[in-house]
Amino acid sequence: MNMVLLTAIGVGGATVFGSLIGFAFKKISHRFSDIVLSFAAGVMLAAAVLGLILPSLEYGGRFGIIITVAGIFAGALCLNFIDKLVPHLHKLVGVEDEEHKNSSLSRVLLFVMAIAIHNLPEGIAAGVGFGSGNTAQALVIAGGIALQNMPEGMVIIGPMLAAGVSPKRTFVCAMMTGLVEVVGTLIGYFAVSVSEAVLPFALAFAGGTMLYVISDEMIPETHAHGSQRGATYALLVGFCVMLITDVLLG
Repeated sequence: MNMVLLTAIGVGGATVFGSLIGFAFKKISHRFSDIVLSFAAGVMLAAAVLGLILPSLEYGGRFGIIITVAGIFAGALCLNFIDKLVPHLHKLVGVEDEEHKNSSLSRVLLFVMAIAIHNLPEGIAAGVGFGSGNTAQALVIAGGIALQNMPEGMVIIGPMLAAGVSPKRTFVCAMMTGLVEVVGTLIGYFAVSVSEAVLPFALAFAGGTMLYVISDEMIPETHAHGSQRGATYALLVGFCVMLITDVLLG
């Protein structure tokens, strides 16, 4: 339990750490953030397949393929529904960039709420990873999500400051989005701890949410600023790092 709690704090804290970088370097180049985000996407892609989806098939028994496919689509549809209600980064950052100081406070609040809501299923994915009993693999999954949270924390600072939000309130908002991830991690862990019967579906559900985030949010964001080739290779490096780590950890 202590390991799960520390991991939850680490995953949520990555957003806060990213926001501190955002304060220190208010104009971080898109190329740098895209490379970091692409690397994280590669790690998350491998983690979703190796650490969540394949174990879901294994624990699902004779109906494993049905449970896993259903779980993947359930996870993706869940985030798709959330996206309909509250668009995420690549749909909101550009709007904020264009409006600058004319941005309304309501739009800034929508921006922060979008990140907070999307952080919940990401946190759940980190927590569910511990349900398989493979702590090392669960930590790698959480590490990939934390890597993704860092550039996310970096990019929320500029739009909020540009909208006239004070630095203190901006930092508090960043902390709140990270706290949501901590709560999500604990929910995911306790959900599979209460009943092992939900483990195969929960693993696939978490994998589906991660695949959705990678395809719908991370890759479009990293390919929106003219650094497609670098972003693609960064993703491959991240994927291979996770693959090698998984093999070495057995």
